[in-house]
Amino acid sequence: MSKAVVLLSGGMDSVTVLALAAKENEEVYALSFDYGQRHSKELACARWQAEYFAVKDHVLLELDMRPISGSSLLDKAIAIPDEEADCIPNTVVPGRNMIFLSFAAAYAETKKAEKIYLGVSQLDYSGYVDCRESFVRAMEKAINEGITWCAEGQGMIKVIAPFMHMSKVDELKIGHELGVDYSKTWTCYKGDEQACGECPSCRLRLKAFKEVGLIDPIIYKEEVCKC
Repeated sequence: MSKAVVLLSGGMDSVTVLALAAKENEEVYALSFDYGQRHSKELACARWQAEYFAVKDHVLLELDMRPISGSSLLDKAIAIPDEEADCIPNTVVPGRNMIFLSFAAAYAETKKAEKIYLGVSQLDYSGYVDCRESFVRAMEKAINEGITWCAEGQGMIKVIAPFMHMSKVDELKIGHELGVDYSKTWTCYKGDEQACGECPSCRLRLKAFKEVGLIDPIIYKEEVCKC
């Protein structure tokens, strides 16, 4: 039986990779984190999507990263930028994917799951070093050295990042074919009632929907055009 653990934030990327994992595996486990982020809208979406795709189990871990990380996604005193930065953006949470993958590996060993899925891409994001293929492959090697089940030759864990060399447009097309309900995803860095449509994450999402020829189903501030 093929089993997989999916890192599920509730954002567009992780939900699309959840849909793909559900198609490719017989048993899927989802792992989400409440790590001190400035809002919980993504986590509400993660819970909805986990139920929709009938995952075997959905674990939400509380892991407060605020004391060890200075990021605008964690510290409300730091303004979230509305434009892409030429340097590393302040939305980067240092070590986040490394930490999340470590927990996913432990979860995978417990469930004897030989796959971990995550929705990162090195094409659409600048400054996010833990979204690069070199990082993913390095973590995969470390996981197989550091997890007893793997190190003793009883199994091997493959870290799968299917969108690594895809644009957001390519990803959206796949999700649309898989029937993903994007109204139950949250991409905006800000936690207002409506998505801002101005932060880099919103801009990237809106651009993808426009290029694919679809209307983004989430609600944006009135002044944002989704056409």
